[in-house]
Amino acid sequence: MGKLDIITICLSVILFAYVFELVRRRHLNEEYSFGWMVASVFVFFLSLWREMLQKITALIGGTNYPSTIFFFGFIFLIIINLHFSIRISALTKQVRRLTQNLAILMSNLEEKEKEK
Repeated sequence: MGKLDIITICLSVILFAYVFELVRRRHLNEEYSFGWMVASVFVFFLSLWREMLQKITALIGGTNYPSTIFFFGFIFLIIINLHFSIRISALTKQVRRLTQNLAILMSNLEEKEKEK
């Protein structure tokens, strides 16, 4: 087991523990923690299970094992960014609707106050 394997294993364990702690302290919703925990477990097992990592590296046409782990990390980050972009877009629409509704309510309230 090389230095990079040990570093990868340690980082995956640290990531898992950190995400768990963020959920425990309610800084991160369980909905978002699932992906991070799955990713850390995936990297952990790939770092330990050398034969599977070799098969996956050969399957995707990679030349070395660390690049395979980083490739999957890159794919994971793209998926996370896409997910967050979708969520941010939905929240932006919701904030716009709420702001418009609030403006209408404020306008109606001002009109009723003027009528009195």
